Parts: sequence; C-alpha cells; structure tokens
Amino acid sequence: MRRKIGLFFGIAVIGALTWYLFIKPYDYVVRFKTKASSGTVNQIIKFWIDQQEDAQFIVQKEVSDFSHRIRFNDSTFTYHWKVTPINDSLSRVHVYVTDSTHSLANRFAIPFSETVFEKRTKNTIRDAASVLQEHLNTFKVEVVGKESSPSKYCACIALKSSQFQKAARMMDYYPVLSKFMAANEIELDGRPMIEIESWNLKNDSISYNFCFPIVKKDSLPQAEKLIYKQIKSQKALRAIYNGNYIASDRAWYELLEYAERNHINVEAKPLEIFHTNPNMGGNELEWEAEIFMPLREQ
Repeated sequence: MRRKIGLFFGIAVIGALTWYLFIKPYDYVVRFKTKASSGTVNQIIKFWIDQQEDAQFIVQKEVSDFSHRIRFNDSTFTYHWKVTPINDSLSRVHVYVTDSTHSLANRFAIPFSETVFEKRTKNTIRDAASVLQEHLNTFKVEVVGKESSPSKYCACIALKSSQFQKAARMMDYYPVLSKFMAANEIELDGRPMIEIESWNLKNDSISYNFCFPIVKKDSLPQAEKLIYKQIKSQKALRAIYNGNYIASDRAWYELLEYAERNHINVEAKPLEIFHTNPNMGGNELEWEAEIFMPLREQ
C-alpha cells in the first residue's frame, strides 16, 4: 500500500513539475482589483502602452482580454490582460506575464528567490495600475436605468475617427456649425450631440454624426458636408457622465457592462448629449453629458 501511495505521489509531483515548467502558458501572474470597468482598463492600458519605449500592442480578443509586449534589453515580456467584473463598481484584473527568452530559467528560479524578471514585472504593472487609478479620479459615471432618448431634428456633420480623437473632432467642427447657424439665423433646439452609427470595439474606431438640434423649417440652407436628419426617440439605457469629454466613452463601457449584468440586449450605438460648453473651462468634473445606449429591438 505504501509503495502504491509513494508511486502515486511521485507521478503527481512529476506531472505538476511538467505542467509548471513546460505547459503552463505564463511565467508569472499579477492580480489586483480596480473600481474600473473592463473598457476603462482597456483604454487606459492602451494609452499607457503608447507612452512606453519598445512597447507594442499585439491583439484584442475582447475588450476584457488583450495582450501587448515590452522589450527590456535582451528580453521580450508578453503581458496578457484579463478583466472580470466582480460587481457594478469593482473588477478583478489578472495580468499573465511571459519572458519568451528566459521562460524556463525564470520558472526554475521564481519559487526560490525574487528574480529580476519578477521585480520588473511587479514594477511595470504597478506603474500601469497607478496611471489607471489617477484616471479614475478624473471622471464619474452614474447609470440611471431605462429611459427614452429625445427626438430631435438636427444639422449634422458626418465624421470618422478613433474614440480618443472624438472630442478633438467635435472642437474642430463646433465653430463651423455655430457660425453657420448664426449666419443663417437657424434657431437651435437643444445642446450639441453625437450619434454613433458604428463602433468597432476591437480597433476603437467610430463613425458618427456631430449634430446641433434645430427647429425644423420647410426650407433650410445647404452647405458642403452638412446634412439634416431626424434623430428618433429610442428606448435606451441612460447614464450621466461627468468629466472631460475626451473620456466620455467610459460611460459607453459602463452601460455595456450594466446591460450584460442585467441581461438587457442593447445596440452599441450610443447617443451623447453635451450639456456643458468645454470652451468655458472650469472644473471638468462639473462638465455633464447624457449618454443613451439604445435597447435592441426584439
């Protein structure tokens, strides 16, 4: 009996060592919790990657599952991020790290000492998490629940950009639309808005209409790139966003996660209404936008 137990134990140990040294898909894992949605983590880590020397984004399977590389001297580290929502205000982050050049040596050494690889990994993730935490202090999102978006007749300009460039493109065309409205004595009927027509969550690109709601008339002046359209009321999830409009897409991700948690089918085509004029400056946490995520028709 003892011989069988010893044999079983030996096989188990050999199996465990084989898995640890040769099969396990990562060398080291870092875990932490954050008060950020998976989308916010995704966007800030991408921003952080852009600031690093010898860093390269690799692939995104989902918003919550993406990878990048950073080269350190003669080593290349691969970071595989996985973000899992815990509840409506907290997410768990796992970062699986592999040194492709010295993987086996690291696996041998890690159980017995704190290696250079381990120290560098901890410092790198700590730096990224610090940038994430600083960003969380710059905005607020409150998901209100189901409501109907407003119906508005609008003068719009169709645009394409990355999510990050959205606010800059708005600022480019805000004076164009403002001057056109004033020059042609067109009466405004609400605050500026953006209607997202398509959103590619893998490459962060959007197609959208930047619009001024106006009072509809039988005859309206025409201009290059200008279109008039009726934006219809839709049943939607509504959120209030406070912060710089560069990051208002953080509310988009919050609404997507809220919908998933509550088994609500939505279309990833948000409508944003901006209630604060950024040109007036002031505390960005007092800037306000309404975000509507349309419910998907059954």
